[in-house]
This record gives sequence, structure tokens and C-alpha cells, in this order.
Amino acid sequence: MSSIIATFFGVGYLRPAPGTWGSLAALVCVWPIHSFGGWALLVLATAVVFAAGWWATVRETAGKDDHDPSEIVIDEVVGQWIALLPVSIGATMMGASFWALWPGVVSAFILFRLFDITKPGPVGWADNRNDAYGVMMDDVIAGIFAAVGVVILAALAHLVLM
Repeated sequence: MSSIIATFFGVGYLRPAPGTWGSLAALVCVWPIHSFGGWALLVLATAVVFAAGWWATVRETAGKDDHDPSEIVIDEVVGQWIALLPVSIGATMMGASFWALWPGVVSAFILFRLFDITKPGPVGWADNRNDAYGVMMDDVIAGIFAAVGVVILAALAHLVLM
């Protein structure tokens, strides 16, 4: 069970760039979550998946030298969902389809991958913990950075288009 969770149903075994595949899988899964319960269900799902991911990562890395094997992508799912939260909130507030805000979805994906790969500041600090909590938290922080970026880009786009 821990392997299924950690690899997000095997997505983590896709090559190349399993983290990017994990982020893409998160994009596919966010739509039904948003459709059934809006941003509130997305927040709940993110919290539940974080807890399950932390548990699974502890189990999958126990006794191994590699604290963050590339096949573990549940952390990317959590981070990507955090990055997409402003899109979900915006769609709910506007009464619009999630995909109607596709520029926000694209921005969230690109910004999250950028912060996850480059690991600036606190993202790198969390990654350097070399434990399961760090595996999860570097993506949480990258997701927060990306979410802030999505809000900034949306504000700029609305100012320009007004």
C-alpha cells in the first residue's frame, strides 16, 4: 500500500522526469476534486494526501540511503494541488469551470515545476533535511511559492486586461 501511495498508483515509475509526470497526474486528478467540492474539498484532499504521503514515504525510505527516490511522486501531487488552489478558489468565486481558468492552471504547473526543480531558499532547506518530512515539505513550500506566483500573475493579467 505504501508503494502505491508513494508512487501515486505507479506514475512515479514513468520516465523520464517522474516528478513532472506526478505533477501532470495531479492536474488530471484535481478537476474531479474541484468539481465535486470546490476549493474546500481540494484543501481537505491535499491535507489527507499529505498525511498519507508522509506515512508512505517513511515506509518506502526506511533503511535506505536515498531519502528521496525519484519514483516517490506523492509529494509532487500535494505541491501541485497547493499551487492550483488559487485557481480552484477563483473558479468557485466566479462560478466558472475549473478549466475556464486555464492560464492559471498552466502558470501553476510551470511555477511549481520551476520551484520544485530549482529549490530556492526554504524549498532547498526542506529538501536538505534528508527525511520523509523534508521530502513532503519541499514540495509544499514550492507549491506555496507557485500559488503566490499564480495570484500575482492573475492580478497582473486582470490589471492589463481592465
